Amino acid sequence: MDIASLLGIILGVVMIVFGIVFDKNTGVEFSKLFSFIDIPSVIITIGGSLTSTLSSSTLPNFLNGLKSIKLAFQGVKGDANETISNVIELSTIARKEGLLALEEAATNLEDEFLKKGIMLVVDGTDPELVRGIMETELVCVSERHGKVLDFWNKLSEMGPAWGMIGTLIGLINMLKGLDDPSTIGPSMSVALLTTLYGSLIANWLCGPVSAKLKANSATEIMLKEVTVEGLLSIQAGENPRVIEEKLKSFLAPSQRTKVNEREGEE
Repeated sequence: MDIASLLGIILGVVMIVFGIVFDKNTGVEFSKLFSFIDIPSVIITIGGSLTSTLSSSTLPNFLNGLKSIKLAFQGVKGDANETISNVIELSTIARKEGLLALEEAATNLEDEFLKKGIMLVVDGTDPELVRGIMETELVCVSERHGKVLDFWNKLSEMGPAWGMIGTLIGLINMLKGLDDPSTIGPSMSVALLTTLYGSLIANWLCGPVSAKLKANSATEIMLKEVTVEGLLSIQAGENPRVIEEKLKSFLAPSQRTKVNEREGEE
């Protein structure tokens, strides 16, 4: 569970509700919340945003995009320190017992990408072919992530756009009903609330989710790049210490010490 995403979403709701119900003169009035709920505005803004996003995508990509919201709260499986430590452990086994010994060691790995690479190395696949196969998978992963990001970016664009459409609808209805003062309030409410809902879609939900998924994607791709370099180094018979220093170059200086600490614990 990614606490930062969950906390950010929840605190966003708290801030919005507080801004609505708090009045420095009268205090907290929760009854004000009901004036910010308008079904036509919800249908125009949220419904319109979703239908526009659907029309600009395929149905499978649209459904996958909706499901991907849970990924923003899950985070990335594994971390760079763990990946590097696994590669170093495998390189030590390969140096002492040979590449064929890696087949048994790979059975305990949870990282399917690393396990696949180990099997290619054990089978004696040419290093360039190993790199080509692994990098092709990297490209495919990146493309899948890109489709999900496109969904959230498009939904983020459509939210404010449909909020503006709702605003125009409300203003038109208001101008048409100027001779009846009782219709001015509801029409103006629709006009303003659709703008509010559109802004919330873009800035409270879609923007943060897209940013988190993009960061998670970059982290996952980096971990796989570390794995590829490590596998090729193992196949080339490089010293585990040299491999470690090579892989640690992927990390920020502050993270490199954690690799040493992890190895010390093991």
